[in-house]
Amino acid sequence: MAGPLAGIRVIDLTHMLAGPMATMMLADQGAEVIKIEPPHHGDPGRSRGRPIGMAPGFAMLGRNKRSVVIDLKQRRGVELLYRLIERADLFVQNFRPGTAERLGLGEPELRRIKPDLVYVSISGFGESGPLAHKRAYDPVIQAAAGVASIQGDRASGRPRMVRVIVSDKVTALTAAQAMTAALFARQRSGEGQHVRLAMLDAVLSFLWPEEMDNYTYPDSDHFNKLNVRDLVYETADGYITMAAIGDDEWRATCRALGHPEWLDDPRFRTQADRIANADERFDLTGQALKTRSSAEWLGILDREQVPCAPILSPAQVIEDAQVRHNRLVVEYQHPMAGRTRQTRPAARFERTPQEIRHPAPTLGQDTDEVLGELGVSREELAALRAAGVLG
Repeated sequence: MAGPLAGIRVIDLTHMLAGPMATMMLADQGAEVIKIEPPHHGDPGRSRGRPIGMAPGFAMLGRNKRSVVIDLKQRRGVELLYRLIERADLFVQNFRPGTAERLGLGEPELRRIKPDLVYVSISGFGESGPLAHKRAYDPVIQAAAGVASIQGDRASGRPRMVRVIVSDKVTALTAAQAMTAALFARQRSGEGQHVRLAMLDAVLSFLWPEEMDNYTYPDSDHFNKLNVRDLVYETADGYITMAAIGDDEWRATCRALGHPEWLDDPRFRTQADRIANADERFDLTGQALKTRSSAEWLGILDREQVPCAPILSPAQVIEDAQVRHNRLVVEYQHPMAGRTRQTRPAARFERTPQEIRHPAPTLGQDTDEVLGELGVSREELAALRAAGVLG
């Protein structure tokens, strides 16, 4: 069975992580994603962290896509792309603001070729404004959006970065949802549109449920009470996490930890009290949890239905019983990346399932086939290649 986006053709000019992850999600859902790459080295993400072959990250982000090499700095290359646009539904690029227009690939130019095209621009800070010119990688956005401050060390006040590339991934999830929404709107109205997305906007919107308290209570430390402590608790032999948000969960926690007197403690009677006295609550909870092993506490907390989990290493996560039961991690031999493990597409569609149809392509692997579908002859392909247009 075909995926939910079968029949949708995407022209993908994105590189690195945010754009490629977003288009990977569309490809997993059945869209035909044609990845346009420059000659010689292609997407810089291909070899990220690996001098030869294919980086494992790209082996995932490039799956289910077709790779076409075109030199867009040559007019003949741009003309080839125009021919691809004629048959496309969606065009997505994450060049720095102004670059697409200089190449002749701005939204007005492509709209003349394909009036109902969904045109998507992903940028770091937006297409205009005081920071629009800046290069934007994950740590830059983490800093500008407040992530590093929120993650900061309480004792020293030193900001800290999240150790995964969170900004690009949040942007990718936001972009994938926006693209499918724009395609749905086009199906209803028959009209395409320009979708603009800045990484800064995506990450700040993602943070807003916590950030909102900072603006609701500008004259108090309410926000800081919520965010200064993590929920990592040491046990007799390791670490676990547990959380009690509602009153029922707090009562269950007091029973599980053997401290019913906390229920009558005026510092902890309501959720607002527990937030105001978070330090004392965390300290008392932490002291209690040091008295037994992780396995013992997890069993007790589970019986009382207190939200909890062991703190697992990445290697342990892969072997976790629930992860294995969900059949989330798949493994195969990639011709360039070698033995590769990836997560399957997370969402499960009952009638139009997502699937990994084919591995990430080598650079330019599909150039001749895709351009041949446009009617470009073998002789013309040879001439374009000799001229460097196809690398």
